[in-house]
Order: sequence, then structure tokens, then C-alpha cells
Amino acid sequence: MKLGFVTAILPELSFDNVLNFARHEGFSTVEVMCWPLGKAERKYAGVTHIDVTSLSKTKAQNILGQCQDQGVSISALGYYPNMLDPDAETSRVAVAHFKKVIAAAPKLSLKNVNGFVGRDWTQTVDENWPRFLKIWKPIIQHAEDHGVMIGIENCPMSFTRDEWPGGKNLLTTPQIWRRAFNDIDSPNFGLNYDPSHFILQGMDPLSPLAEFKSKLFHLHAKDVKINHAALNEVGRFDFPLKWHQPRIPGYGDINWPQFMAELMRIGYDGPLCIEVEDDTFGKTLEGRMKALKVARNVLAPFFG
Repeated sequence: MKLGFVTAILPELSFDNVLNFARHEGFSTVEVMCWPLGKAERKYAGVTHIDVTSLSKTKAQNILGQCQDQGVSISALGYYPNMLDPDAETSRVAVAHFKKVIAAAPKLSLKNVNGFVGRDWTQTVDENWPRFLKIWKPIIQHAEDHGVMIGIENCPMSFTRDEWPGGKNLLTTPQIWRRAFNDIDSPNFGLNYDPSHFILQGMDPLSPLAEFKSKLFHLHAKDVKINHAALNEVGRFDFPLKWHQPRIPGYGDINWPQFMAELMRIGYDGPLCIEVEDDTFGKTLEGRMKALKVARNVLAPFFG
């Protein structure tokens, strides 16, 4: 396994400075954000450390040279919009850019691209399903054509009023994963698994690892703390932001020694990238960099 982090947390830094920070702090890999240039409304979105729309052969070689100079690899390219947005134009734009991210990966000698499936949050899973297949079958075919593995993060994306009630990401549970991998039967379609999203849903984060080990293309390391006093007041059906808090690994409810032991038992040897959404370290660049260092200190002993 390689320990890294998601570059979305360092939007102020250039790509080269991100690599320099990673090298200096002992990280061996980074998941690089590839949003379209411009400002995104959603928190942690809109970060562009590699612009895939202008990625020439020369630029790709320069990026690979920067990685080699710093001794830090790219674990995956990341872009996390709602590709099943009920607004057809919003969906079309997201899908078109995601395909550009896929096409960029082999130029950088990469095989991994991560994102969300998306969802119409006003509809059920069954109601979303025909559109999911219509949009995602061509995406996965595009990935196969480019030799790229697509890792879907399992975040429910159901936190605020505009995401209520169904959330903006369809692939959140093992039951839905089985159905998706059956209906789009491709070795290039898998998971970017984040255990914190199982804690949020009241599920065991170790429970899917053995069954889906062949679909674990990439992993996020993020923790979450459930505020049970608040939960007792408002109940699990109220907005999750009222009763949970994203934390860095070691500061929430996940048992990381058990989690890492299970990863080792099933033979997972891919990247594990820290994702920081923990405001307890502050919202400044310095605070977010400190959060990465503290999370690294929690996880580093498992990497020998």
C-alpha cells in the first residue's frame, strides 16, 4: 500500500508545491483533483491541480517529470460531480468533462480515475436506475477503451437541503454495488472506498471489504464522529450535519488498526489517500496542512 492524500484540501498550492509538501511530509502518492477551471459552489469541489482540457504530450511529460523529481506518484485523477443531475445540461457537462479526465489518465501513465456516479436526489434507486445505465454504460466503455479503472466513492452526498432526501450519489451500499456491477459487468468499474460513509449510515466499515476486494481500486482514509447526544435529540432522519462531524483518521469512530488489519488480510495493496474535511484544525491552509500531518502520524505505523 501507498499512503497519500487528496489534493482538494490544498487548493492554494500549485501542483509542484503539493508534490513538494507530500515529499517533505513523507507521503508517497497523491490523488490529484481535475475539476474544470472556475469556481464550484460545493465545498471541496472546483480544485484543479491538473487541467485535463489542455493536457498536451509535453505538459504530461512535464507533470511526470515533476513527480519523478519529488519522488511522489499520482494515485488517481479525481473529479466528483453529479453526473445524474436531473438538469440535462448539468449532467451533460459533467459527463463530458469526466470523459476528458479518463482520456487524460493514460497520457500520465495512469490507470485510475475516481468520481461519483451521481443521482437524482428526488427519486428512488429504482427510479434512477434506467438513467444510470444509459449514462454510465458509455462512460465505462470509454474507460475500457482507454485502459482506465473507474473508482466510485460511496459517499451518500446527502447532507444539506439541496441534496435531500436521496442524496446525490447512487452507489452507497453493498446491495446497490452488486446490482450495478451485475448490470455493468466490467473489470474497469469498481470502488474508491471510504469507510467513514459506512459509519455515517450505521454500517460496519469492515463488512464489505472481503466480498468486494476485487473492486477496491482506490481507498480514501477519512473518519467521522457521531454525536449521539445530538442524534438522540433529532434522530437519524434529520440532516446528518446536525449529528455527525467529519474527522481525520484516529479522531473519529473508526477502529483503524482493525480496518488496516482487514485490508492486509484480504491482500489490498493499492493507494490509501487521506481526505481532510475536518474543520477542527481550522480552515486556514496551515490548519489543513497540520491535519494532514496528524492523520499521517496515525496511519504511518501501518505502512512500515
